[in-house]
Amino acid sequence: MKIILPVAAALAALASPAIAAEPAPVAPTAIAAPPEGKGQIVFFRRGGIGPLISCAVSENGARVSRLPPGKYFVLVTTPGAHSYTVSSEAKDTLNLEVEAGETQYAKCNIRMGIVAGRPNLAPSTKEEFDKGAGKLKLVEPEDAKDDDKK
Repeated sequence: MKIILPVAAALAALASPAIAAEPAPVAPTAIAAPPEGKGQIVFFRRGGIGPLISCAVSENGARVSRLPPGKYFVLVTTPGAHSYTVSSEAKDTLNLEVEAGETQYAKCNIRMGIVAGRPNLAPSTKEEFDKGAGKLKLVEPEDAKDDDKK
């Protein structure tokens, strides 16, 4: 009996949910509302192919930010029509109509290309962003407009 009780206690401890617990779900990243009279777009990119290629997002030929794998950034902008582009060996354009007080989402993916990866910029949803948001890191301001060496 002296041997059975410690063994039974050890087996019960191993089977308990506290010991065999699954990892806690990753909490989504909270995105604050845009400032009064402005709208915003959350651009994000999960990992995947093309880890050395950054989605450099531009508007009217001016770089807005770069988007390496596993990163996101929030662009606060004026209401109205906006056209964002990403390019490498090919160019992709995303046209959005931004309204005051709204938050839109856009994702960048890199697809296989002939010489280099081909960026694809597409509309997305808060739900899709939230699925992996806990793993995404904010693009640091000092990295936002660097060249694509990273």
